[in-house]
Amino acid sequence: MEITVMELHEITAQIDTKLAEGIIDGKAIANEIRANMKIEIDEKGLKPYLVTLLVGDDPASQVYVNFKEKACNAIGIKNNVYRLSKDTTEEELFAKIDELNNNEEVDGILLQLPLPDHLKEQDATMRIDPKKDVDGLHFVNQGKLWVGMPTFKSCTPWGSIELLKRAKVTLKGANAVVIGRSNLVGRPIVRMLEAENATVTLCHSRTVDLPSITRRADIIIAAAGRINLITEDMVSEGCVIIDVGINRNEAGKLVGDVDFENVKPKTSLITPVPGGVGPMTITMLLANTLLSYKRKIGLEN
Repeated sequence: MEITVMELHEITAQIDTKLAEGIIDGKAIANEIRANMKIEIDEKGLKPYLVTLLVGDDPASQVYVNFKEKACNAIGIKNNVYRLSKDTTEEELFAKIDELNNNEEVDGILLQLPLPDHLKEQDATMRIDPKKDVDGLHFVNQGKLWVGMPTFKSCTPWGSIELLKRAKVTLKGANAVVIGRSNLVGRPIVRMLEAENATVTLCHSRTVDLPSITRRADIIIAAAGRINLITEDMVSEGCVIIDVGINRNEAGKLVGDVDFENVKPKTSLITPVPGGVGPMTITMLLANTLLSYKRKIGLEN
């Protein structure tokens, strides 16, 4: 698939139109980033290679892996998926990870989660070479993030920060509230916001009087996985909201953590669900894979 200058202009125009409507269009921004990666890969003859390990037959994981395959193919990242039986032992999984760690052609290893119950996700994640940990979940990469060293950033938090930056939201000095303290999203996004000189409050299920905290926020990042966690009365006028939540309501519709229809009129910018943070997660995975390859060949530190 060729990307033309005209197509890039059209994507940019779509982003600007949505921003004028108060919407941060994650799908369009993801397309813009992917288009620029494809141009770089094509023009420089780069050959990044991502391998995904899918253990078991979880339906959601299979759909997500298919999305990643298509995204890789669209921009020129070589990719391969090893589909392992749900009965795969820890020894067998570790052997496959070690094989990929030692394969110099492989730039990124992605272990699709969740794993079957008999396998320990943390142990398996830690088995991946940090230099190929394009999900940014290894302790080494998380530690580098916290001390401000170059590293692979966790994809969903990094994608959220990119949405804010590309929407030209002022982060320096902003009062940001993050709701949810998971190692996958909440905690790393706190560090990324701090690195942008925001003042950050981390809230969670035990936070007392959450509305009094969110009403003081310039930026709210909701990542708790709870439908309608953020309601109209909890938001100040002009607030910017990044909704990381992925939930299904009683009708089976995909929704976030924010009561979108009622909250949107009070915000200056907000991400929809779907079409907000979701497309950015895969996009930043591609970006990490490209970065790993460029480090391997000496184009990046």
